[in-house]
Amino acid sequence: MGKFNGILLASDFDDTLYDLTLHIPERNLEALRYFIGEGGYFSIATGRAHRTFAPHAASIPMNAPAVLSNGAAIYDFQADRMLEQNLLPDTAPADLAAVMERFPSLSLEVYHGEDIYVCNPNEITFAHLKKVNCDYTRCPVPDMPVPWVKGIFHQEREILLSVQSWMLEHYGDRYEAIFSNPRYLELTCRGSSKGGGVDRVARLLGVAPDHVYCVGDNQNDIPMLALSAVPFAPENCAREVRDWGARILCHCNDGVIGDIVEILDRLYP
Repeated sequence: MGKFNGILLASDFDDTLYDLTLHIPERNLEALRYFIGEGGYFSIATGRAHRTFAPHAASIPMNAPAVLSNGAAIYDFQADRMLEQNLLPDTAPADLAAVMERFPSLSLEVYHGEDIYVCNPNEITFAHLKKVNCDYTRCPVPDMPVPWVKGIFHQEREILLSVQSWMLEHYGDRYEAIFSNPRYLELTCRGSSKGGGVDRVARLLGVAPDHVYCVGDNQNDIPMLALSAVPFAPENCAREVRDWGARILCHCNDGVIGDIVEILDRLYP
């Protein structure tokens, strides 16, 4: 029995656990080894799909299923199997093509199984694909195989805000459309969010709601922060997260998980 038995800590990956230099600070790794050694469960809740997160999984002390694709998938990396997956609706190709016709500067990136397809890529798309270090196929939307796990629109924030409003007005019964980065608008099926994913993981593990703790830096993290007994965010978080009321800790580059485990160490003496 350890002091963190029955506690779940769920963290966003990019710009939270993973820092701005594209590394996991050693302070985070040390904190997680201690947390898990004392009986705690640690999970990642990320906008990344299996294809783009899997290369990092082995380097993370993680003993709970991961929430992928902004809540559209739950994957058990210890057992190497998908537990749950929710796909975009069959209307997605026509719907997203209509959005791109209305906003022609958009770039679209979609995930079909382990394959990535891109239409009308821009410099933001190329930078994202370089960051996740994955190959892709460039083709028109009608030529992309279905079904899709998730999509991402890439463009500057001012344009994406209009896209988000238009999508939710016209297709709000079919999609979640939420920012994971000022220039990434993430698309999942209606009802799929990090909050729902973390809640499902907690239920699978038998963790009580008041022993769930979450940390994240952007708008797509707010649904899971709303579940957290104490919602945490790194100092580098988006304005929406700060204004929402998360407890602000150190910068992700300084090992924000270390701050959280120190707080939990005091809460559970």
